[in-house]
Amino acid sequence: MAQNEVRIYETVFIITASLDDPTITSLIDKTKEFITTNGATIRSVDIWGRKRFAYPINKKTNGYYAVIEFSDSGELVHKLERFFNIEQDIVRFITIKLDKKALLTKAKPKVEEGVKQ
Repeated sequence: MAQNEVRIYETVFIITASLDDPTITSLIDKTKEFITTNGATIRSVDIWGRKRFAYPINKKTNGYYAVIEFSDSGELVHKLERFFNIEQDIVRFITIKLDKKALLTKAKPKVEEGVKQ
């Protein structure tokens, strides 16, 4: 595999829901700035909003979910994990490399069946 091959990653992170909306927005902007400053290109940002956890995490029952899809050569992932570990208001995070099948599935538009009478 080539050293400078560009890969597409998706990171999902959960922010403490007890923060106010401007603070949450600034933390998401700070994360996007960190990603672009380290040479990656952001492909999409998806905000899922406040969600209830299936089980308590650090004695909290709610979190604010955000998803960022970005392309990078792979050097940013470790830096991003360190960034998330340092940030006190990020409860959980996961970064995955999207494979070609996932990208093709994501790119295909959903076709809805017509109502049969």
